[in-house]
Amino acid sequence: MPITLPTTPSFRLDGRRALVSGAGRGIGLAAAAALAAAGAAVTLLSRTAAEIEAAAAAIRAAGGTADTLVLDIADIAGVQAAIAARPAYHAFVNNAGSARHAQFLEVTEGDFDAVMGLNLRGCFFAAQAVARRMAAEGVRGSIINVSSQMGHVGGPNRSVYCASKFAMEGWTKVMAIELAPLGIRANTIGPTFIETPLTRPFFEKPEFSAWVLSKLKLGRVGQVEELMGPVVFLASDASSLMTGSALLVDGGWTAE
Repeated sequence: MPITLPTTPSFRLDGRRALVSGAGRGIGLAAAAALAAAGAAVTLLSRTAAEIEAAAAAIRAAGGTADTLVLDIADIAGVQAAIAARPAYHAFVNNAGSARHAQFLEVTEGDFDAVMGLNLRGCFFAAQAVARRMAAEGVRGSIINVSSQMGHVGGPNRSVYCASKFAMEGWTKVMAIELAPLGIRANTIGPTFIETPLTRPFFEKPEFSAWVLSKLKLGRVGQVEELMGPVVFLASDASSLMTGSALLVDGGWTAE
């Protein structure tokens, strides 16, 4: 009797709309490029108009579909109004974030408020706005909250950053529970240190570089391209049974 082989679910995103915050550079730009290459019509969101306009133009030049939305994720009312005025997205990469590193005894209220205002408060309500639009239109979508390996372990000088990412891991699980009946999935992706124009100067410091490489079991810093596949996976039907999960892309950092 012939065997009927199962069919691999598609990684393609043709006919779907995706939103990426912090999309002008680094991880956000890579996510937007990956989703567009998989067939999605991508909206690049950032408060820096010049960066996302250039990025969207590059995506279109490569044959993709892209537009822009100039907003600060920390502007909750602005984000809510903009999302409510647009058709629902099928995927949201909630990537905007910041860090202010200091020893715990030296953290200021300003540091705390700035990081939490964006990483926690801003991202929380951005995800809510996108999910509300999905729910209103009956869209079965995927929300990908960009967390960090530091949402699972501690790190020196990172008390506020870790607090924001541990919190993101927690509320993503609640989203998964509450939104599952609506067909909306919520997961996190937890990168390790990724080489970007923003992080490259840090690796020029021998002590910092040695600490990072001592933790990375693969012995090297990550590249933005290594996050592109995981982003497409979480946005696509290939991950249709995943919700409330944390996908760590950390070079083995959290393995011990």
